[in-house]
Amino acid sequence: MATLRSQFTNAPNLVTMGRVLLVPVVLVLIDNFSPVRSFIAGVLYLVAAAGDGLDGYLARSRGDVTVLGKFLDPLADKLMVTAVLVFMVALGRVPAWIVVLLIARDLAITGLRSIASSQGLVIAASEGGKIKTALQLVAITLLIIHFRYPLLGLGDSIDYHKVGMALLYLSLAMSISSAVGYVRGFLRVLGDAPAPSA
Repeated sequence: MATLRSQFTNAPNLVTMGRVLLVPVVLVLIDNFSPVRSFIAGVLYLVAAAGDGLDGYLARSRGDVTVLGKFLDPLADKLMVTAVLVFMVALGRVPAWIVVLLIARDLAITGLRSIASSQGLVIAASEGGKIKTALQLVAITLLIIHFRYPLLGLGDSIDYHKVGMALLYLSLAMSISSAVGYVRGFLRVLGDAPAPSA
C-alpha cells in the first residue's frame, strides 16, 4: 500500500491525474451558444494535451516510471479523445460515424498490441500513428472552439469548426492508414517469433 500511495503522489502521476480531472471541466464548458465558454474549453483542452508531454518527461528525467503511470497515461489519452468526441456528437458538431470509426480503430490496435505484448513481442508506435494523434489533437481543439473568430490584424475571420472538421477527416484517413501498418507489423512480428518447442 505504501508503494501504491507513493505512486499516486509522485509528480508525473499527479500531472496525469490532473489531465483526467480537466476532461469533465472541458465538457461542462463546451457550449453551442457561447463563444467565450467554448474558447476557454479549447484552451483547457490544450493544457491537458500539453500535460501528456510533461508527465512523460518528468517520469523519464526523474526515474519515476511506475506501473500506475503506465496505466493512467494511456487512460488519460483515451478519455481526452473519446469523451470530447462523443460529447460533440451529442451537440451535433461531429458526425457519429467518424467517432465510431476512430474509437473502433483505437480499440482494435490496442487489442493487437496487448496480444503481441502478452507473447513478449513489441509493436512500436508508427510515424503514421504519431501524425494521426497530432492531427486529432489540433482538430478536436478547433472543434471545441467551434465558432468563427476574426484573425488579428488581417480584417478576416476563420471558421474553426470547418477547419477542425477538415483536419478530423484527415486524421481519420491517417488512422486507417496507420491501422493497416500496425496490422502488418503485428503479422510480421508474429511470423518472426520463434515457434514454441515441443
